[in-house]
Amino acid sequence: MSDTIENVLILQGGGSLGAFGCGVFKALASNSIKIDIVAGTSIGGVNAAIIAGCKQKEHPEKVLEQYWLELADESTFSYHESLLSQYPPLANTKNLAHIDQAKSTLSFYGSALHGNKKVFIPRWNPEYCFTDPQYFAPNDWTYLYDHSPLVKTAEKYIDYNKLQPNGTPNARLIITAVNVLTAEPLIFDSAKQEITSKHLLAATGYPTYYFPWIKVQEGVYAWDGSLLSNTPLREVIDASPVKDKRIFLVENYPKNIDRLPSNLQEVQHRARDIMFSDKTMHSVQMSKAITYYLRLIDDLYKMLEKHFDPVESKNKEDKEKFADIQARYKKVSGEHGSEIKGVHYITRTELHPSLYENADFSLAAIMNSIEDGEIKTNQKLKEISKKP
Repeated sequence: MSDTIENVLILQGGGSLGAFGCGVFKALASNSIKIDIVAGTSIGGVNAAIIAGCKQKEHPEKVLEQYWLELADESTFSYHESLLSQYPPLANTKNLAHIDQAKSTLSFYGSALHGNKKVFIPRWNPEYCFTDPQYFAPNDWTYLYDHSPLVKTAEKYIDYNKLQPNGTPNARLIITAVNVLTAEPLIFDSAKQEITSKHLLAATGYPTYYFPWIKVQEGVYAWDGSLLSNTPLREVIDASPVKDKRIFLVENYPKNIDRLPSNLQEVQHRARDIMFSDKTMHSVQMSKAITYYLRLIDDLYKMLEKHFDPVESKNKEDKEKFADIQARYKKVSGEHGSEIKGVHYITRTELHPSLYENADFSLAAIMNSIEDGEIKTNQKLKEISKKP
């Protein structure tokens, strides 16, 4: 097994919930945990790109937080607060769940109608009148929102020259998308190719949000990778199969809840959480099984090597068979063998679940998510430090 342990940060997608991952990274950085590989899809891919390719050499965690605060639409939040204040029975209620759900719902519908100039813009916006050839032909539309502002805002913080095989990223970057025509996964790896804003657009082009597919190369059109998997752990294992790993996995969508949904909106909310929740347990179990068998193979080979001397052997067939086994052993041990030393799940709190929480870019929601990420990560690190 490897003597080197890589720290891996896996960032799920989830729209505005990606601010939670920002808080997680802040806490890891403040505890001096160096990330070797950062992987994500959807908004998790944007977070990962800023972490890996941050223009500022020092404190990428502060740069990532600055990005999220820039995305926050403070004017929308103020509008929602003033709107709620017009209804004293709701504004003064002690039922915080209703207040939070109302704010998220207002934020969602406000964004759906007007967009967020730092995140996405509706296709019916007058500014597209002279640039969109289908502007007056909505029957032919395949998307409703232009999400390029999300990536354009990120460009202020990312040095794409770092995100290539000869670059010097803060961490190896892996982001995922899916081929629209073939449903095959698309893996963008800074150790193997140059990653650009085009790949970030591809990784965030979620069709259910009515974002467009992105042409990444001739004949290849990509959508958001969360359509296949919202947790790109398997892609990390495949990309780096030799070095042992300690994994920090950010869960924007909790797997476990304490009670059954009590209304239709909560039913839809829970169904969405299940669709996007982490499903990598099988990958972790398979990795452990492969590690077990590789150790067994290693022990058997060493015993064979100890008791068989190809120089002294007079049997030509045995010599040839040993040479074949030796070559195959070296290939397997050289290309595989990484062991997952631990998977540490850092899960976002859902005190008052809302179906529209992942579209709430209000300043308060973003700041609360960042803080929640920091708190949960510090708690997790304390738990890890207490283990023998």
